[in-house]
Amino acid sequence: MSDLLQQLAQVLEERKQAAPDSSYVAKLYDKGLDGILKKIGEEATETVMAAKDGDAEKIVYEIADLWFHTLVLLAHQGLGPDLVLQELQRRFGLSGLEEKAQRGKSVS
Repeated sequence: MSDLLQQLAQVLEERKQAAPDSSYVAKLYDKGLDGILKKIGEEATETVMAAKDGDAEKIVYEIADLWFHTLVLLAHQGLGPDLVLQELQRRFGLSGLEEKAQRGKSVS
């Protein structure tokens, strides 16, 4: 699976150099951070609505949109999916309560 994320990340990096009228992603980059964040908000809302409807196919579709747009955000910020996967790996095997307690200590 991470191969697919890496392929997507590579395409998203390439789109940074593209003209806004040449691709959807290039157009998102041209809108800047606020435009990307607005799109993520829309996709998150659509994901919630799909979950409330209980339609499995729609849930998967909307989560794919949400993940895609968060990958755009990562690329826009000069980050990649490997960093997120590393963070998930770090948390793996940790209880949610323990992880949350550690987060509280690192913030203060």
